[in-house]
Amino acid sequence: MASAAPAPAQECPACGAALTPGALACGQCHALVHAERLEQLAAAARRYEERGAIAAARDAWAETLQLLPEDSTQAEWVRGNARRLDAMTVGAEKPAPAGWITKLGPLAPLAILLVKGKGLLALFQLKSLLSLAAFAAFYWKLYGAKFGVGFAILILVHEMGHYIDIKRRGLPAEMPVFLPGLGAYVAWTALGVTVRTRAFVSLAGPLAGCIGAAVCAVLWLQTRDGLWIGLASLSALLNVLNLIPVWVLDGGQTIKALSKAERIFLACVALLCAAGFGQPALLLVAAGAAYRAFTNDAPAEGDRAVTVYYVLVLAALAFLMGLLPPVPGA
Repeated sequence: MASAAPAPAQECPACGAALTPGALACGQCHALVHAERLEQLAAAARRYEERGAIAAARDAWAETLQLLPEDSTQAEWVRGNARRLDAMTVGAEKPAPAGWITKLGPLAPLAILLVKGKGLLALFQLKSLLSLAAFAAFYWKLYGAKFGVGFAILILVHEMGHYIDIKRRGLPAEMPVFLPGLGAYVAWTALGVTVRTRAFVSLAGPLAGCIGAAVCAVLWLQTRDGLWIGLASLSALLNVLNLIPVWVLDGGQTIKALSKAERIFLACVALLCAAGFGQPALLLVAAGAAYRAFTNDAPAEGDRAVTVYYVLVLAALAFLMGLLPPVPGA
């Protein structure tokens, strides 16, 4: 797969810092210099692999190595993926005889599924389903069947927001995995993904969570069952906490796309929402945004679309929390 080499960058596309000649990563914010080209190559490689063009996929991944620091985790992942594709090529040259499959009787369909490579997908889905069941059982034991199952579904809705947004961008991702008592996560390959894409993927979870909480609120209006108030309030609160711009939280990934001025603006919006809707949890978002306004990782130019998305999701959650009555018995 031949393509023209990208022109040498003079400054970091993420933070605007000056780059040394031939640099592949920014010395200040550590962003990949050729992130956009890497994303294009990764998408092309995935398309080739989906069509069964393994050699072309291997070449596309090999080209990314020229644009990645040799000791980076991304480069290590690409080298491992190249070895996987090499093994697939060898396997295609020496197909296994079908005779042994007939000896497996009722298990033959499963064997065929595994041979064709779809078994890995099935195993990933099985892992997701089993962890979801354990997650629901954990909260079932603590708070009863209805709440345990309902809470597990709301966490699933949040994680599927991430998963669907990742998949619609053509990026590889595994189904959510749930950790009883801790939370859940979606594992995905973010090779060459821009800061903006990471931000959009991160915000998709709280957006889906807000929709899930709103559905519970509507069900409460229809049934007047206190269960739905509890689920709606807890879901809204957890999604607000996930928007705190620190650590590995969704807000912590999103804030990287915002400039100093946009971070200050976010802090002000969070303060206004906390006061206007009487929700002190939003003060944590305000404090986190104010702190991140004075860290050295803010890009020189922010992203207005990400800022608007962030503010709208936060305001929608605050509005929903302000409308909900107190949880019965709380």
